Amino acid sequence: MTPATDPLPLPPTVRLIATDLDGTLLRDDKSVSGRTVAALAAAEDAGIEVFFVTGRPARWMDVVSDHVHGHGLAICANGAAVVDLHSGGRLLEVRPLERDTALDVVRRLRDAAPGTSFAVETATGIHYEPNYPPFHLDPGATVAVAEKLLHEDGPGSAAPVLKLLAQHGELTPDGFLTLARTVAGELAAITRSSPTALLEVSGPGVSKASTLALCCAERGISSDEVVAFGDMPNDVEMLTWAGTSFAMGNAHPDVVAAASGRTVANNDDGVAVVIERILAAHAAGPRS
Repeated sequence: MTPATDPLPLPPTVRLIATDLDGTLLRDDKSVSGRTVAALAAAEDAGIEVFFVTGRPARWMDVVSDHVHGHGLAICANGAAVVDLHSGGRLLEVRPLERDTALDVVRRLRDAAPGTSFAVETATGIHYEPNYPPFHLDPGATVAVAEKLLHEDGPGSAAPVLKLLAQHGELTPDGFLTLARTVAGELAAITRSSPTALLEVSGPGVSKASTLALCCAERGISSDEVVAFGDMPNDVEMLTWAGTSFAMGNAHPDVVAAASGRTVANNDDGVAVVIERILAAHAAGPRS
């Protein structure tokens, strides 16, 4: 049974909506419903900023490119990049994972979980090891061992690394995450958003939450004025940071525990349901 929208009280002032994409704003077929498109546009008409905050790289933002109105900024790669969607995904800011650190993580995961394969997401594209599941959306990727993919001839001579991906064919997703955080969690930020045993490794302190906090500070927006939505472990920090947050009806248990409220599933337009509540409260005027 799909959970109903949590009747969580909304903050008196909402200035920014931060929403994950896959499993949250997007339906399972990767479409954005008409109801959700209308809700996003209405929020901006009411003076509320909208930020897409996702693990996706900038080049995979075409799923929402037709629905970009004022909300032209997106936080991609779990906080490693701030992107201008109005200019075709131009990178405005990068918070990289140092290549030496990425190599240390590779070595530790290989020792702790033999059979792990790796991919490297850079500011210019994805590259992966021969045993890594191929990226059909990126046919031009380099295929080589991680040591070669992470090599650079000199400091700054190669594109910044946005995140390291680690995949295992036998471990459970949460088990792999726990193991990785145990053996390498002090080196980098490690999370996951896939239903498979696929981990995403970012620079220390880099997350959706930390980059969203920086963007909000630039705009004079406090966390209490932010409403956030998510469904997977890579959303936990953002949902904890935001003054009001909603786990989707289809969310991972850790996300449900972190969020201050719950809405219906992504296929039932859970983000739009809450935005409509926000706009109704906004139209009603200040609350006493």
